[in-house]
Amino acid sequence: MKSSMLIKAVLLFFLVVSLFAPFTFLKPKVVEQTIDEPLAKVIKNKPIKKIIKKEIEKPLHKVKLPDFASILDIQTKKKKFFDFIKPAVMKQNNKLLETRSKLNAWLEHVSLEIPLSEQEQQELKQLVKKYRVNKNASILSQLNALLLRVDVIPMPLVLVQAANESAWGTSRFSRIGLNFFGIWCYQEGCGMVPNSRDTGANHEVAAFQSLDEAVAHYFDNINSHNAYRVFRTIRYELRSQEQELNPEVLAAGLLPYSERGVDYVIDITKMLRQNEHFLMEQEKDALSAEVIEG
Repeated sequence: MKSSMLIKAVLLFFLVVSLFAPFTFLKPKVVEQTIDEPLAKVIKNKPIKKIIKKEIEKPLHKVKLPDFASILDIQTKKKKFFDFIKPAVMKQNNKLLETRSKLNAWLEHVSLEIPLSEQEQQELKQLVKKYRVNKNASILSQLNALLLRVDVIPMPLVLVQAANESAWGTSRFSRIGLNFFGIWCYQEGCGMVPNSRDTGANHEVAAFQSLDEAVAHYFDNINSHNAYRVFRTIRYELRSQEQELNPEVLAAGLLPYSERGVDYVIDITKMLRQNEHFLMEQEKDALSAEVIEG
């Protein structure tokens, strides 16, 4: 009886051992991962690519610019950009209004056959040269021609063009050369060479030392270059009819400003409408642009 029970106990022991043996007594088989010899040689002998850091282009000016690219909120970026450009635009429009007032006074004198002083004649000569007026024309003709050219450009139109041309102050040309208006120059070293310049082309994108200088160059370009005579004619007609200088109407005269032509004018017009709220706020500060000549 006892032997029978002992046999049963031994059998039960071995049954339990047989059930757990695979998990308790067997060592896991270690599988060594190897790389085929040809592949190993390829990996070993594969040349490591040298990472070349692109040299950062240094600004050609000493102006501390806002980091427009880092401003993620669109409304904040727009306001910051307009606030940055506005003072220089106001300054130029004020200068133009002062000169225009002087020209009107000279025109009145000449019409009454009152001769200009020697100093006034010298100033007139400088203006004739600057605005590319016929130096051989009579003084009366010169004054009338100057009044067609020496005039303000509405604040909203200038701000929108600056935003369009500079991608809201993030473009390479605006950051490196303070060129917010896409102005070209044609002397070697006068600015920045475009990365996509056509073979054989020699133009550069002008670089400026200050925002005032850049904005002044833009104004001089619009007010004197032959390409914008339509713009100036539209402005003159609005003045003659005592109408406000409507930016959208004047935008039609910017057809030659870009190779995109009509599409460019449409873009500028759309931007004027889309940013109307911001632009109205900026105009409130530009009181000089609202002055009606007596």
